[in-house]
Amino acid sequence: MSGGPAMASAPAPDASALRRRLARALLRAFGWRVDVAWPTAPRGVVIVYPHTSNWDFMVGIVARAAVGLPVSWVGKHGIFRWPLGPVLRRLGGIPVDRRAPHGLIGQLAAELARRDWMWLALAPEGTRARVEHWRSGFYRLACLADVPLGLGFIDYREKVVGIREYLALSGDEEADLTRIRAAYQAITARHPAQAGPIRLRG
Repeated sequence: MSGGPAMASAPAPDASALRRRLARALLRAFGWRVDVAWPTAPRGVVIVYPHTSNWDFMVGIVARAAVGLPVSWVGKHGIFRWPLGPVLRRLGGIPVDRRAPHGLIGQLAAELARRDWMWLALAPEGTRARVEHWRSGFYRLACLADVPLGLGFIDYREKVVGIREYLALSGDEEADLTRIRAAYQAITARHPAQAGPIRLRG
């Protein structure tokens, strides 16, 4: 995967300085800090691992505001109905219909291609319960769209949330997964027993 023209520029913070300060203050009040390496590309995919608690979403949303990184996320189209729909969209939500004939990956690839910049966060486990394999959609999407993969994390032991590393995927699945595993080796979930192994279904 080359990265190609996607590496031209990166998005500027989308939150006001006051909003960022307030979000950082809220995180500090609960003992959290943010550690985000700003992306150098205008489009990409971010995975968030491990995902074992409903608190992951809340911590992630506040961290998003704290740094002003306009990360989007996906949800079932049904939850975007009034009155929550406008609020969820403002928080970066994108409704998707899993029943669409061209499939979820096709929808997201089209959305990435349509926007001048877009960073899309996905939870590869797909659920808070323990699973023995990650969903492969994040990998297929990043390769199809030829965009970097950000390694997002929420570490409950150190109380740090962020993105420290971005990978240009090679297309060699096992080699790429080896690099991903190394990056998450020291990260602790809220419920460690529910964090499954980092591997894709064969």
